[in-house]
Amino acid sequence: MREVNVSKVIEAIKEMCIEANHSLSEDMKCAMQTAAGEEVSPLGRQILGQLQENMEIAKVDRIPICQDTGMAVVFLEIGQEVHFQGGALEEAIHEGVRQGYTEGFLRKSVVKDPILRENTKDNTPAVIHCSIVPGDKVKITVAPKGFGSENMSRVFMLKPSDGIEGVKEAVQKAVEDAGPNACPPMVVGVGIGGTFEKCALMAKHALTRPVNERSRIPYVCELEKELLEKINGSGIGPGGLGGTTTALAVNIETYPTHIAGLPVAVNICCHVNRHAVRTI
Repeated sequence: MREVNVSKVIEAIKEMCIEANHSLSEDMKCAMQTAAGEEVSPLGRQILGQLQENMEIAKVDRIPICQDTGMAVVFLEIGQEVHFQGGALEEAIHEGVRQGYTEGFLRKSVVKDPILRENTKDNTPAVIHCSIVPGDKVKITVAPKGFGSENMSRVFMLKPSDGIEGVKEAVQKAVEDAGPNACPPMVVGVGIGGTFEKCALMAKHALTRPVNERSRIPYVCELEKELLEKINGSGIGPGGLGGTTTALAVNIETYPTHIAGLPVAVNICCHVNRHAVRTI
């Protein structure tokens, strides 16, 4: 059994909240550079160039890439041989977010109650998803999610007879309905299978996969490629102003489901697809 003090979790999440908001991951940077070189529309190329310039300024000046620094979503893969000490794990996660957003001078966007709307003033609580895995390590992924793109999320409870063509139509509809509101070029996370809530969680988690990595399931890999091509053929383009780069990637996760259902969730992220990953 490995003892892990929750102070390590607090410090890691604090640093990751700041890191994710100041600098995109290398896979996202490379995808943006490639898109700028392949974009057909002159206006689209100009917009992609401005987005890259914005990212560089944010990194150098240590300021947020986007003014919407998001609601903190935290994924934890906890080794079953880990024992946390020094306090409650969930409280430690919230404390890490609180310190990251206050000490990092990041915008606080969370309200205590969805109807009463009083700001918590420290961007807590976080949204936490935990899974237990073999081993004695803790993998933490912090993914701040802005709500311009989050508000474009969709869940489709399809019939089994809708099949893969129904899935394609659902994803394309979600993207087309989002249009410029999701701040393209976007990354499209898709969850297929499970239940109502499981497909949504998979769609969210899919956004944390590097955009240069395809699914290991052959038909899913082909579906990712096909949907990306169709989405980029929609003409929405960078900033929603036309072009051939509407999405940088389509990432799909699947899970077994009931004989009577075919749940599909689409969680879109803008060009600021933020996530930081650490293992302690």
